[in-house]
Amino acid sequence: MQDSIGISEYKTVSQMSEIEIIISKSRFIGRCFPCVNEDEALSALDAIRKKHWDASHNCFAYSIGSRGERARFSDDGEPSGTAGAPMMDALKNIGVTDLICVVTRYFGGILLGAGGLVRAYSRCCSEAVKAASIVTMLPSELCSFELPYSTWAKISDMFYKGGVIESTDFTDLVRVKVWVATKQRSEFFHEIIDRTDGTINGVVLKSGYMPIKEIK
Repeated sequence: MQDSIGISEYKTVSQMSEIEIIISKSRFIGRCFPCVNEDEALSALDAIRKKHWDASHNCFAYSIGSRGERARFSDDGEPSGTAGAPMMDALKNIGVTDLICVVTRYFGGILLGAGGLVRAYSRCCSEAVKAASIVTMLPSELCSFELPYSTWAKISDMFYKGGVIESTDFTDLVRVKVWVATKQRSEFFHEIIDRTDGTINGVVLKSGYMPIKEIK
């Protein structure tokens, strides 16, 4: 979870992905990596370049920051404007950030032309992003609760349905930390108070973002 900086929700990906397509005998390998800063993005790019040192091209596009404040792309030797820019456009069209997409190409001997390259890199980037599980990051608050086991047994469903549990500690009491969407936090607290006759209340530890997976 990232610390909140007072912005609205945004979309990113939750995991690394890899897809492969063949177009006119050229092999395109698209990979997407979640990253929260440029160092992570460049580290992922460097790893791909080392792994595919023999590839014809390793083109990339990345967007960092909830508003995509830091963005960069490269054609890596493909004709100008036929790889990196279409990949960046694909990221913007999907509306995602905090990620890097790298498309590796092994040339198959048949020229695709400028239009063909644009379509190939855009498609490969889009498919890699979608395969990486797009999530919506909602402004949220990490809340902490301490409950007797008997109370936990009665209201545990609220924590699983009402937010994203970060941790549970079963010792003398049940101590649970759960991310709750900021706009729902007040209602969430009131329901817990009502269902426990006022014996249980929570503490807000910090603000951040809670990932919600998109339903395909």
